[in-house]
Amino acid sequence: MKANILSLALIFVALSLFVPRFLHQPWTPLRTAGAIVALASLSLIVLARIQLGRSFSVRAKATRLVTTGLYARIRNPIYTFGCFFFLGLAMFVPAWWLLLALLVVIPMQIVRSRREAAVLEATFGDEYRRYRQQTWF
Repeated sequence: MKANILSLALIFVALSLFVPRFLHQPWTPLRTAGAIVALASLSLIVLARIQLGRSFSVRAKATRLVTTGLYARIRNPIYTFGCFFFLGLAMFVPAWWLLLALLVVIPMQIVRSRREAAVLEATFGDEYRRYRQQTWF
């Protein structure tokens, strides 16, 4: 629970320092869409983080296989919605460097998800393989 609160606090502090700089700019359709995508993605990241609970770790480890909530459909919702968050933020600001960051983040998330998959498969075997067949990314 402490890790959840700390994660949320860090996200909101970072956003409160970054976003206000851009609130005075005109709300074009692109910026509005970006704000919607970013806020929806951030909400889903927070939900996924809460659903993961104590199974969350920075490095790949396998304490239990979480297969409910968002994890019932997407194996890596934090990574997936994190990329959408970057995209929405890039649309909201707009800033080319955020799109560049997204081009760096996507391959990093793919590599991380493969490492996690290897750890989970080694620990949970057939149970993880069945879960993997029923979910996306």
